[in-house]
Amino acid sequence: MGARHDDHHRAPDGHGRALRLGVGGPVGSGKTALVAALCRTLGPVMSLGVVTNDIYTTEDADFLRRAGVLDPERILAVETGCCPHTAIRDDIAANLDAVETLEDRFGPLDLVIVESGGDNLTATFSRGLADRQIFVLDVSGGDKVPRKGGPGVTTADLLVINKTDLATMVGADLGVMDRDAAAVRGERPVLFTSIREQPSAGAVASWVSDQVTAWSHAHATPAS
Repeated sequence: MGARHDDHHRAPDGHGRALRLGVGGPVGSGKTALVAALCRTLGPVMSLGVVTNDIYTTEDADFLRRAGVLDPERILAVETGCCPHTAIRDDIAANLDAVETLEDRFGPLDLVIVESGGDNLTATFSRGLADRQIFVLDVSGGDKVPRKGGPGVTTADLLVINKTDLATMVGADLGVMDRDAAAVRGERPVLFTSIREQPSAGAVASWVSDQVTAWSHAHATPAS
């Protein structure tokens, strides 16, 4: 029997709060590098907060703080102590607490990024935690990965295929990855990037910026 991915959490009311963006994907795909790039590019033009997830460490948060991409106080770490997907989909309390702490301390925020710990192709965020979701793959796993599907690949609002600079080294055909990703995702967007070569992650940052703008217009607090 296949695994179930039911979301038993309700999406919270969005009026007057930041867009919450989940970033998930397998170990080593470049999630933290992407979060750093988004902070580097969007930090000067919007108010951000970041929550990272690791099972037993604060490694990803520590990396972001050392990189200096955001005020260190705006980066909180959650040690999940369990499988990463549990903390972003099933028992989201610790992540919600961290998100709400950032909003209380620094609000009003424009965007809160929640980075999952490294997980498999089934990892998805509860809509009770994330309003939009990015799933990150990289080419080192081979060009067959997108066609394997899985909820993370097929249902994320944006699929990012990272480390395109390694494609020739690992024998991955980017055209095949593009075709197969489109086949399993339909109209949902796919972006290819190499954060090592493009540290601003401009195309992804532009997509995120558009999401923040649309969110703020749709959920602005009515004037009294």
